[in-house]
Amino acid sequence: MSDVSSLLPASVLRNLSDKLYEKRKTAAFEGGLIGLAAATVGLAGEAAQHLDHIVPPVLASLADQDSRVRYYACEALYNIAKVARGDFIVFFNDIFDALCKLSADSDNNVQNAAHLLDKLVKDIVTESDQFSIEEFIPLLRERMNVLNAFVRQFLVGWITVLDSVPEIDMLGFLPDFLDGLFNMLSDSSHEIRQQADSALSEFLQEIKNSPSVDYGRMAQILVLRASSQDEFTRLTAITWINEFVKLGGEQLFPYYADILGSILPCISDKEEKIRVVAKETNEALRSIKAGSNAFNIAAVLELAKKELTSEWEATRLEALEWIYALLERHRTEVISHLDSIFPCLLQALADPSDKVVLLVLDIHACIAKDRQHFHQLMVFLVHRFRTDHSLLEKRGTLVIRRLCVLLDAKRVYKELATILEGEADLEFANTMVQALNLILLTASELADLRTLLKHSLSNSDGRNFFVDLYSTWCHSPMATISLCLLVQAYSHATSIIQSLEEEDVNVKFLVQLDKLVKLLETPIFTYLRLQLLDPGRYPALLKALNGLLMLLPQQSLAFKLLKTRLKTVPAYPLMQASPSTTSEFPGLSITRRTMSSNPYSQLISYSQSNEDGDENSDASDGGGNVDFQAKLQQFRGVQNQHREHLLSQRERLKFNQRGSLEPSQAVIKRFET
Repeated sequence: MSDVSSLLPASVLRNLSDKLYEKRKTAAFEGGLIGLAAATVGLAGEAAQHLDHIVPPVLASLADQDSRVRYYACEALYNIAKVARGDFIVFFNDIFDALCKLSADSDNNVQNAAHLLDKLVKDIVTESDQFSIEEFIPLLRERMNVLNAFVRQFLVGWITVLDSVPEIDMLGFLPDFLDGLFNMLSDSSHEIRQQADSALSEFLQEIKNSPSVDYGRMAQILVLRASSQDEFTRLTAITWINEFVKLGGEQLFPYYADILGSILPCISDKEEKIRVVAKETNEALRSIKAGSNAFNIAAVLELAKKELTSEWEATRLEALEWIYALLERHRTEVISHLDSIFPCLLQALADPSDKVVLLVLDIHACIAKDRQHFHQLMVFLVHRFRTDHSLLEKRGTLVIRRLCVLLDAKRVYKELATILEGEADLEFANTMVQALNLILLTASELADLRTLLKHSLSNSDGRNFFVDLYSTWCHSPMATISLCLLVQAYSHATSIIQSLEEEDVNVKFLVQLDKLVKLLETPIFTYLRLQLLDPGRYPALLKALNGLLMLLPQQSLAFKLLKTRLKTVPAYPLMQASPSTTSEFPGLSITRRTMSSNPYSQLISYSQSNEDGDENSDASDGGGNVDFQAKLQQFRGVQNQHREHLLSQRERLKFNQRGSLEPSQAVIKRFET
């Protein structure tokens, strides 16, 4: 096929590539635009009648591909606007749309021309009483999403100008373009950020002075912007929310949860200014007294529950403060949603922050004011400790001590003892009782409880409490012995010690015994040590302590500590006892005959001869109302359960070890058996 260029004459090809036509076309456009502008000037007062024919072609030229045409179109429209003035407002939306695009024009001359036209249009709008803000707002809202820097400057300029006109209510339409202004706060241009911030500051001042503001719609926008990645945007948003909380009042009730959801994360913001404003806002919001029907309590509780998993301690604390505040003000409504929040509150007991755990316990205590919820709390707490032993180890002491302060120590211990008495998991029961016993013996918050138990054998209230604890304390031999020493049931403590079997005295037992011996040297057992000054009156105490001594390895520190203490017991009461007392202390004559120069040996001999093993010997201290013989049988029964459980565990372990053998090895093993 022949080349196309060879088929056309050279003159035709030259004319096709000639730009003369385009030049003539551009010149024609320029001339037409100038002519329309001149005609408008010539018509003067009658120009308004012909604007429908004059303005549309000029507006169309503003979008022409040729920059010169766009330039002359701006110039022509400028001259037309100068003549038409107020009548020009009819075309405002179309002119605004065109100027918005020209503000980002690639040609500087066109930009400058558009800028002059823009200033004139602003003057006309501010003077006109025909401008319709209602018709303009939809166009403004649409353009607020543009990202171009020049367009954003153009938009902020118009918002500022319109807001300065008293007759134009821009504040009433602020929700329509508020999000766009906030979006500009994160612009890469410092000038744009500054202009947007200035406009927002002006609007916020107007809100403070306005009697009627639509807080609701704007609150939703602010909530979203408070979670912005940009620090300046977050600070501005939280500042606005702070003012809204102070000014909005009842209008904000439906948005309580949303606002709270934006505040709580900001309380832990890395920027200090944001944290300060967020804390102030949070306190202001919580101080508002609202009826239960005014806002969605369930939504607020759900939001607070969600923030309990926050990685920031300050946020978790404030979430708990909200739950506590709602519980105090709207107890019935909060209790109705207890199933939703209770598991999270239990989980929060494992929080690494002591402050969080203490506040969680305050909430639990507030919930547990009712008998039903108190029992539920104790049951769930025991279950939580059972399923998470690390929680019992790390937080058990703090939890129990705090609940004893908030809910009455006696009530807490009685309820826990009742629950644990029938505990199926014997190992857990043993561990839990040991923990409760150690807290009982050492916690300063339980001093009154210890005082009650010390006089339990002569006080009906204390005696009943001792009986309540005893059944559960039987899960731990050492806890039972400690309890007996505390209540001064020394004969029974001796019987407990004598009832122990080989498998009872294991490593765990010796560790607990070591702790008890050290506790005997603390102020808690001062009364017991002072009683050693009168061995004639407390022979059972000597025998009990000697029994503990016999259980300890001789090389242990606890053995040496207890032995040293017993050596300090004075022997002179024994030496000075009159013959008339032999009927009261049958072993005294034997003691005198066997007494050597070793006072310690004398005391051991005396305590043994003076103790007949009768459980009712504690009755001299008022313990006659306690059937210690029955208690001893109860202790033995519980310990037998533990022994059987331990035996079954060993059998299970042996079975598992046999089952893990290779088939051939198993056959050989059976054959050998």
